[in-house]
Amino acid sequence: MRASYKILIALFVFASLINVCFAEQPATLKTGAAAPDFNLLGTDGKRYTLKSFVGSPVLAIIFTCNHCPTAQAYEERIKKLTADFKAQKVAVVAISSNDPKAIRLDELGYTDLSDTYEEMKLRAKDMSYNFPYLFDGNDQKIANAYGPVATPHIFIFDKERKLQYNGRIDDVEKPSGTPKNIDARNAIEALLAGKPVPAPTTKTFGCSMKWISKEHGVQDEQAGWAKEAVSLETIDEAGIRELIQNKSDKLRLINVWATWCGPCVTEFPDFMTMHHMYRGRDFEFISISADSPDKKDKALKFLQGKHASNKNFIFNVDDKYKLIEAVDPKWQGALPYTLLVEPGGKIVYAGQGPINPHKMKKIIVENKYVGRYY
Repeated sequence: MRASYKILIALFVFASLINVCFAEQPATLKTGAAAPDFNLLGTDGKRYTLKSFVGSPVLAIIFTCNHCPTAQAYEERIKKLTADFKAQKVAVVAISSNDPKAIRLDELGYTDLSDTYEEMKLRAKDMSYNFPYLFDGNDQKIANAYGPVATPHIFIFDKERKLQYNGRIDDVEKPSGTPKNIDARNAIEALLAGKPVPAPTTKTFGCSMKWISKEHGVQDEQAGWAKEAVSLETIDEAGIRELIQNKSDKLRLINVWATWCGPCVTEFPDFMTMHHMYRGRDFEFISISADSPDKKDKALKFLQGKHASNKNFIFNVDDKYKLIEAVDPKWQGALPYTLLVEPGGKIVYAGQGPINPHKMKKIIVENKYVGRYY
């Protein structure tokens, strides 16, 4: 009896897990289904519904986002698709349905932006989108109605707003590649010609949707940081010069800071964000404390409070001018000071004073040693 009871409990738990998985992924809209209406805010400040595109013979709705490398890889092709069919009045609209609160920092390794509405506005401006970009991340009502499985996922509707194609845009992820199958383009051309769509459904490749149910993952990630070891080692002039030479194979971000420096303390969490975003890539963050050697315990305590599990050093002597010369002879001495160094020692950024976090992330992800794509 006891063994049977345990088996029943195990089956119940397994069934519950299956139900949770299916609950996270709604059913994808079927061919021939009517387009569910929406009322969503665009990055241009306007609200859009199906009626906004009433004059278009074909409507293409693409579920995409800012942070996914696959979504970024398709941005130029989406713009081209929009431009190529503008004369035929084909409407292309993009929707970001990811819940920003469900995105872990380690999922942002290929981007400078997450998926908040404000960051969507930045991306639309940076990339000069020629199509509306709408936000559905608060309640994901529209994503639940359409059922996208990945970003990007395109749904193409005819004049009566019946679904005639859904799936991939084409079959090549990298922008430098040449697709063999241009499924979305073929579907649009067929509809404009009054012909059946050649392949009404295809699979789609990309990042999974960040459903509201995944918000716990962010808390789990943060709890994990608290368990990581934090250390602070002393370093001399020769050691600092070796750091700058960067004989590693990683893009190296170096920040010189001190516990008594207000701007240093204020911006340090931004470096922790970058550390957690990009440490899975060919990137590393290193901090150098300009505190006096006898303040090492104070500096370590600060780093522990920030969960700074990256490499941390403290200069081994109290002569700040030796520190300045070792880090960068061009540095005038004011803190904080930040360097971004490529393998081989090429300095691609050197700045005195606080950084602009968004600009720094953009510099990092667009560097050839990191990059936005797989």
